[in-house]
Amino acid sequence: MCVPISRLADCIAATETDCAQSGLPIVLVGHVGDGNFHLGINVDPASHGEMERAEDLNRRLVARAIAMGGTSTGEHGIGLGKLEFLEAEHGAAAVATMRAVKRALDPKGLMNPGKVIPA
Repeated sequence: MCVPISRLADCIAATETDCAQSGLPIVLVGHVGDGNFHLGINVDPASHGEMERAEDLNRRLVARAIAMGGTSTGEHGIGLGKLEFLEAEHGAAAVATMRAVKRALDPKGLMNPGKVIPA
């Protein structure tokens, strides 16, 4: 996630608290000069409980970043892992515009079908 520099310390402090409460082994790294940081959340993918805790943690972190005037992702755009936050971050009108552009450029839905801007 990425937040304005003025909110970075608050965001990292709250994130560290969330990470500690999750009970999961997590590393926080970043190139914070631009407000951008990442979590490496270590989970056993076969453990439903760990996956659920990691997903819940991710939702809280993204909601926090957006509430602080930031973004769910500061580098690579919205991927499949952050797709559920696209409308919360950009608004319904912007997502509708994105869908319209996608339909205009790819009317047959051949490029990354079902990804990025699902119908």
